[in-house]
Order: sequence, then structure tokens, then C-alpha cells
Amino acid sequence: QVQLVESGGGLVQAGGSLRLSCAASINTLNRHDMGWYRQAPGKQRELVAAITVGGSTNYADSVKGRFTISRDNAKNTLYLQMNSLKPEDTAVYYCNARTVFTAKDYWGQGTQVTVSS
Repeated sequence: QVQLVESGGGLVQAGGSLRLSCAASINTLNRHDMGWYRQAPGKQRELVAAITVGGSTNYADSVKGRFTISRDNAKNTLYLQMNSLKPEDTAVYYCNARTVFTAKDYWGQGTQVTVSS
């Protein structure tokens, strides 16, 4: 069973930085494609950044150049470094693990990020 626990959210001023962490159950990161999603009030959940088992990354256009996804397989932890934060980045951020062959999704409980102007 895959378990994901996010941390690192909070309140930050525009232009500031935060680093989100997602602690995963053992062997999750080397067996699943991983991603960060976010959902703002009244909006659909959207992909922010993803990293495959092979290490390929992709980002939403809105965060390119500002956010960086990374993982530490030895620590079973996924990260999202967020720089130059904007008020429109305010959302609940969710960690996702997707089984490579069956595309089954697992989700964390989410962590709130609030960016004040």
C-alpha cells in the first residue's frame, strides 16, 4: 500500500520561497511516476510538476523557471522547490504517485500554500 504525507506548506509573501516535501512509503519513488498537483478554491485540480521513474521531468507552463521537482530515493521523499511565488500559486498542493503500468493513482492529504500580495 502506497502512503504519501505532504509537509512544508504555509503562508508566504509574494516573491518568497517554500519547499514542499512528500514522505512516501518505502520503494514508492523507484516504482512510481511522481507528481505534484494543486487545487485552488473553485478550480479543478491541475498538474504542477512531475518526475518519472527514469528521471524525466515536466512542468506546467505557469511554474516553469520558478518551481523544481526532485526526489531522494534513499529518503523515500519527493520535493517541490517553489521560488518567486505569486498569489495565484495559492492552493492546496497534493503529492501523487502513479503506478507505471496500470496508472493507478495514490494521493496524499494535501498541504495548504498561501501566497499574500
